[in-house]
Amino acid sequence: MTIDKFIILRSTCVPLPIENVDTDQIIPARFLKATTREGFGENLFRDWRFDKLNQPVTEFVLNNPVYKGSILVAGKNFGSGSSREHAAWAIHDYGFKAVVSSFFADIFKNNALNNGLLPVQVSASFLSQLFNTISNDKNTEVQISLEEQKITVLSSGKSEYFEINSYKKECLINGYDDIDYLLSIKDKIESFEASRAN
Repeated sequence: MTIDKFIILRSTCVPLPIENVDTDQIIPARFLKATTREGFGENLFRDWRFDKLNQPVTEFVLNNPVYKGSILVAGKNFGSGSSREHAAWAIHDYGFKAVVSSFFADIFKNNALNNGLLPVQVSASFLSQLFNTISNDKNTEVQISLEEQKITVLSSGKSEYFEINSYKKECLINGYDDIDYLLSIKDKIESFEASRAN
């Protein structure tokens, strides 16, 4: 699997101020038949984006051309429910590179990190301010620096640090999946094995 390097992301945002969004809402179960990661984006939030006649729901944010960008800003407790990895696939395949929320379900967070999607967990107050800023200015740009572990609202300069597993951070910065990482330290592994053999 190819993972894009994630160092600094600067983008406008798509706001989804809904709490407790679960993986079945992110990608409904009837779309889980495929085994490759490609193509899931077209069914992201399918039952919110389209009505029963398959017509776009105009008031849903992904159907609003005013909002665009590669950062999804979501309400508290994002990615709860089943452990399906397809939820992270769908968000990434749609074009999002990061999701910002005040809380992520642990399994979703790990699935996201394993698939090149950065979950940025911020405080409830920072998230609320971010939603308000985006509401007032649809072109609000946010910068996420993975190296610094910092998210910044560029118009106001307000920023906050976020936590990330150091191993996953290194993988994302270098564009590694788990196998790529092992290959990158192959010499160290071989040296260690040689030292044990003596």
